[in-house]
Amino acid sequence: MSTPGEDALHIRLQLPRAGFTLDVDLQLPGRGITVLFGASGSGKTTVLRCVAGLERAPLGRVQIGSEAWQDSATRRWLPTWQRPLGYVFQEASLFEHLSVQQNLQFGLRRSRSPEGARVLAEAVRLLGIEALLGRAPAQLSGGERQRVAIARALATQPRLLLLDEPLAALDHARKREILPWLERLRDELRTPMLYVTHSADELARLADHVVLLEAGRVQAQGPAAAVLAALDSPVLTGDETSTLLPGEIAERDERWHLARVDFAGGSLWLRDAGLPVGRRVRLRVLARDVSLATEPPQGTSIQNQLPCVIAAMGPDSHPSQVLVQAQVDAGGAQSLLLARVTARAADALGLQAGQRAWLQVKSVALLQ
Repeated sequence: MSTPGEDALHIRLQLPRAGFTLDVDLQLPGRGITVLFGASGSGKTTVLRCVAGLERAPLGRVQIGSEAWQDSATRRWLPTWQRPLGYVFQEASLFEHLSVQQNLQFGLRRSRSPEGARVLAEAVRLLGIEALLGRAPAQLSGGERQRVAIARALATQPRLLLLDEPLAALDHARKREILPWLERLRDELRTPMLYVTHSADELARLADHVVLLEAGRVQAQGPAAAVLAALDSPVLTGDETSTLLPGEIAERDERWHLARVDFAGGSLWLRDAGLPVGRRVRLRVLARDVSLATEPPQGTSIQNQLPCVIAAMGPDSHPSQVLVQAQVDAGGAQSLLLARVTARAADALGLQAGQRAWLQVKSVALLQ
C-alpha cells in the first residue's frame, strides 16, 4: 500500500483559454481532498480535464508519485484510458438499462486486479449503497446516483479520483444527504482526490488542501485551515469569511446538552450532537460570530472566551469593517481565528498587531 508521499501530485500547465491563459504550478499532497476553488470560469474544470487527459496543454507536466502522465519536455503523453484515475461529473453518467450492481460491475471490468472485487465491496460499504444494488438508475435520487457513480469510479482502483462539482446539480436536501458520505471517503480512503467546487460549504466541510484560482492563476494554496485564516488572499469573503479548526470531542455535559471540543491552542463549547468523546471533528467559525475585548469579559452570555494575541489586521470587503487575525496558544499549540469588527471599534480599542486580547466566539458550526 502506498504512503501519502508516494502519490504526491505535480501539476504544471500552461494553456490559452478564451479571456485568459491557464498558468498553474501545483505541488499537492497524495492523500485527502484537494479542493480547486474559485468563481465559474476561473479554470478549475480545465485543470481537471488536463489531469485526466481530456485536454492537452501545449506546455505541461502531470505527475503522480514517480509516474508522469504528461511531460511536454520529453513529449510523453498517456491517453485517458491509460491513466489510472476515476472521474465523477456533475451529472451521474450511469447506464440506464443496467441495474446499480451491473453499473458497478462495468467499472470493475476496468480494474484488471485480483483485488478489484474487494475494493468494490469496500466502496459499496463506505458509500452506504448496499440496499440500492438491485435498483435501476431511474429509481434513484440524485444523491444516490452520485454515490453509485463514485463507487463505480472507485471500483477501477484509481490512483487519483477527480470530482467535477459532483453536487452542483443537486438540491439542498440531496447535498446534505451526500456530504457525510464524501467526508467518510476522505477520512477512510488513501486515494487522493481533486474536487472542483465554488461552494463555500463544500470547501469548509471537505477540503484538506485548497487551491484558489482566479482567471487561470493560483491566488492562494495550502492546508485548508491556514489558507482560510490568511488575510492577504482570503478564499471566503463577506458573510462566508471563516476559519476551520480540526479538533476532538473532549467532554460532554449531559446536564446542559453541550460538548467541549479541544483544538490546537484552546477549546470551545457547542451544542452536543451526540458524538462520543475522542471523536475527531471539524469546526467552522465565521468571522462575523467573533468579537474582541481588550480585557477579560465579565457579565456576558458568551461562554466561549479565548485569550489571544492579535497577529495581523487587514481591510474587509466593506471599508466600515476590518478583519483581525488572532492567534490562540496553549501548551505550545497554536491556531488562528478571524474576527470581523468595525473600523471604529478597532480604532477606539487601539487594536494593533502584537497586542493581547480576548476572543468572544458567539457561535460554532460542527461540520462532522
